Amino acid sequence: MTTLTRQDLNFGQVVADILCEFLEVAIHLILYVREVYPSGIFQKRKKYNVPVQMSCHPELNQYIQDTLHCVKPLIEKNDAEKVVVVIMDKEHHPVERFVFEISQPPLLSISSDMLLSHVEQLLRAFILKISVCDAVLNNNPPGCSFTVLVHTRDAATRNMEKVQVIKDFPWIVADEQEVQMKEPRLIPLKSMTSDIVKMQLYVEERAQKT
Repeated sequence: MTTLTRQDLNFGQVVADILCEFLEVAIHLILYVREVYPSGIFQKRKKYNVPVQMSCHPELNQYIQDTLHCVKPLIEKNDAEKVVVVIMDKEHHPVERFVFEISQPPLLSISSDMLLSHVEQLLRAFILKISVCDAVLNNNPPGCSFTVLVHTRDAATRNMEKVQVIKDFPWIVADEQEVQMKEPRLIPLKSMTSDIVKMQLYVEERAQKT
């Protein structure tokens, strides 16, 4: 078994590719399961050897892809602490926050391609949990929308204003009302620990949604 640093073999890039691909599937599935959009705009696909629901709406898909394209450099540098899918009511107050906490080890112990296969199995478990999360969450009010927030480490926050990955798609500081939720209920969904990444998913749910 070989121990590699984060700089070897574009380690950060490999992790970012894996996580952004996963987050794209997860965001689509959250929007479907939590009925943020009509079920008619989703199609059943297969990912990680399990069925998932992916949007067919071009503008929605582009927004998700652009967001993750901007998130990717932060994950590569291990600067992203959390990626949060916020579901908001008509008044733009959060009713649910799906929080993906991400951390990467400074060293990578790797023996073969079996490592990536193992990670894929772990990510599959996350997808399965998201698929059935409505069983532990209360219904959302009609007319909800969503946004994606990224919590970065302090040094990254200072540099983000200088770097605009996609033209006309800049990072902006989140509104306080998108970040804060009064006395939320915390529902842990899944956690994983692997040689290349640690991740935890939980939901913060507003006590009174209506």
